[in-house]
Amino acid sequence: MLNPVQTQRIEGVVVAAFAIVVTIAVGYAWWWLLALFLIFDMSMVGYLRGPHVGAFCYNLVHSYALPALLGAVAVALAAFREPIDWLGVLAIAWVFHIAVDRALGYGLKTTEGFEHTHLGPIGKRRRSAQ
Repeated sequence: MLNPVQTQRIEGVVVAAFAIVVTIAVGYAWWWLLALFLIFDMSMVGYLRGPHVGAFCYNLVHSYALPALLGAVAVALAAFREPIDWLGVLAIAWVFHIAVDRALGYGLKTTEGFEHTHLGPIGKRRRSAQ
């Protein structure tokens, strides 16, 4: 039986694979997923203002809500014959980033510090917990 952390990590792999399939199916260049990958980690800059602001910024960018909204806007515009391709690419790349993070065990942050996530400890905290 899988525990919730394992389930979310597997879910991340599935969502990342789906993002790749969607990217290719709609005709976007697959390499956009890699080119935009690290841009979303700019949200970590919030940690310069402390763990509460850092966790808020990181979690805002690493939640599926905003890329889903962006994707919905991209689809709506395309339905009205006003496609803006970069919106779609950005939405899919954003989802891909979040999914890969989840698959690797990088979850949403707590206010205890960057190494504390909803999927458990990461980095030095994870090594010391084992």
